[in-house]
Amino acid sequence: MARDLSRAGLERWFDELMSREGRSLERLAASYTRTAGDREDLCQEIATAIWGALPRFRGECSERTFVFRIAHNRALAHVTRRPVSAAPIEDVDLCDPGPNPEAALARGEESERLLDAIRELPLGYRQVMTLTLEGLGYSDIAEVIGISESNVGARLTRARQLLRRRFRDVPRRSAERGGGS
Repeated sequence: MARDLSRAGLERWFDELMSREGRSLERLAASYTRTAGDREDLCQEIATAIWGALPRFRGECSERTFVFRIAHNRALAHVTRRPVSAAPIEDVDLCDPGPNPEAALARGEESERLLDAIRELPLGYRQVMTLTLEGLGYSDIAEVIGISESNVGARLTRARQLLRRRFRDVPRRSAERGGGS
């Protein structure tokens, strides 16, 4: 399908992409940042990069893969030029509020714990885990990151092992801290 590359056509296309993928891109940005301000900065960088790249989209991959490739590249650039801060996680919003406030609060707390654990993963593992959680398949992740599909599988397996270990060890660490006082 030929795209309308006029200014108005690009604006419509950009709005469609951001409407469809915006929440996913926000979650991706949150996995690379620790503060709300950094997350907003990275989201803006991603949106600007997507806007600039739209006229060069050749349709060799899905629009979603194209958008995530751009987001991945911007996130890597963001991480490499900013020092990692030990700042606390601020108002991470990973789920839409549901009708049950208690269930929404519990989901939000679980999402924060998961996001915190994902942030602690080595970058290569964090990348595949974040993209997997956004619903990308191995071939799309391989294309976004620039690695083989088998490497995606290996990294994802290792990331899951590290996450399982972290969540299994959390109660033990809490008990160790409380028991020694």
